[in-house]
Amino acid sequence: MNFLNPTRLWLLLVLAGLLLAYLVMQRRRQVYAARLASAELFDSVMPRRSGWRRHLAAFLSLLSLAIFITGFARPARPVEVPRERATVIVAIDVSLSMEAEDVDPNRLVAAKLAASRFIDELPPTLNVGIVGFAGTASVLVPPTTDRNLARRAIENLRLDESTAIGEAIFTSLDALLNVPADGSGSLPPARIVLLSDGETTVGREDTEAIAAAQQAQIPVSTIAFGTRGGTILYDDPTTEAVEQDVIPVPVGDDNLRFIAEQTGGSFFSAASLDELEAVYADIGSAIGFETIDREITDWFVGAGLIALIGSMILSVFWFHRLG
Repeated sequence: MNFLNPTRLWLLLVLAGLLLAYLVMQRRRQVYAARLASAELFDSVMPRRSGWRRHLAAFLSLLSLAIFITGFARPARPVEVPRERATVIVAIDVSLSMEAEDVDPNRLVAAKLAASRFIDELPPTLNVGIVGFAGTASVLVPPTTDRNLARRAIENLRLDESTAIGEAIFTSLDALLNVPADGSGSLPPARIVLLSDGETTVGREDTEAIAAAQQAQIPVSTIAFGTRGGTILYDDPTTEAVEQDVIPVPVGDDNLRFIAEQTGGSFFSAASLDELEAVYADIGSAIGFETIDREITDWFVGAGLIALIGSMILSVFWFHRLG
């Protein structure tokens, strides 16, 4: 919890002064009564049975003042609310290595399933764009709130040769920079979420894409998807052999980690569908929601009133007076 007007809490020092004055007065009262009364009359002058009642009523009065002062400082608590306007590009690798079955049923099918669930869980006001990449990259769906359109694009992803991570980032940046500005003339918050299992083999280098993302101030969060033991079967067209070659396609994460670190994004790794869905859930919380301070002054006003009314009720029933 924090306070929107914390300087008003200085009034608690005044309350502390009142408490100190009360304690001093009670001490003086006891001394004065002891001097005037004999031992036999002391209990009638200072009745023991009502002392704690009197103190309790006073305590509730001071407590109500403390709560009112705290409420006057406008207390607030952080809460997560859906973003009103933001854009995320989901870039998915469809290179041939994504056919590896080290992830059930294979990397691409699991990636498509998790990505579809990811966009469904984002706030409906968020714009989502889909980019597919292998040897080249293309915008399959420009940023839109139409989840059905984005979902169909993900379902239609097909395998292709090579991996162009740099081109995927450039293509995603172009799509984001074409999003219309808001009423103030500024672009909405944006992020790229890129899933891949390998390293760039064609197209512009990752370092060029990193520089472009830095200049645009758009973070790129990356997901390394797959295991070190992934393999695919490959038909070599240059031979007449009937048997297929087993090609190892271990997941590569060093380059993806570097991209995320350099652009201000987050790096994740996932080796199963469940892990990938958990990663997307974490990313969705960061992208789709923002933390704001919500004022809770009314809570303190209510609590202060309860303490004050309690003090008044006790005073009326115990001492037949208010206060």
